[in-house]
Amino acid sequence: MRHVKLLVPSERVRELIARACIGVLFTLLSINLLQNFLQTGHVTGLLLLAGEALVVVLTIVRRRARIVDRSVGAAVTTTVSLAGPPLLRAGELTGLLPDMLTAVVSAVGLILVIVGKMTLGRSFGVVPANRGIVVRGPYSVVRHPIYTGYLITHCGFLLANPSAWNVAVVLVADTALVARALMEERILKNDAEYQGYCERVGWHLVPGVF
Repeated sequence: MRHVKLLVPSERVRELIARACIGVLFTLLSINLLQNFLQTGHVTGLLLLAGEALVVVLTIVRRRARIVDRSVGAAVTTTVSLAGPPLLRAGELTGLLPDMLTAVVSAVGLILVIVGKMTLGRSFGVVPANRGIVVRGPYSVVRHPIYTGYLITHCGFLLANPSAWNVAVVLVADTALVARALMEERILKNDAEYQGYCERVGWHLVPGVF
């Protein structure tokens, strides 16, 4: 009986596939939001697009991880949380608030995302992993300021585009985002420096709440 040897993609190939997938998802999101801006002049969607653009750039330049969570759970939560934004749709429905106000909400989230990512630098990653411990800037307030920024930006977009589809996408994707944050902490919990950091910073995403 002949044994069939399964070919497992190398880590380099998996990295390239991950980057290609992110590029495709970002392209789909860009097309939808740019079309909406040209049709309506609303800028809330563009702020969401700007935040996602940073994901693409930093994914390309990120440093190699020391430890990576290769579990099925990590793969599923990462995929769902990343696929969420490209599935959001800017439509013709009237927003719950004027575009100027939803843009302010989204801008607050975007600023937090930018500051968090600039602080994290090349330690940014997509899959839960240990790429080094960062404890300065917004990381001195909450453990996952970038994810907090995402949640705020998604809320701003949802207020501007309150369709049933968008509500469902945000609920599923952001639930996966929170699970992803907790999985990252699980990967880092054996790092002595991170243990000390968690003793100083107890909040995951929202100070005083969670």
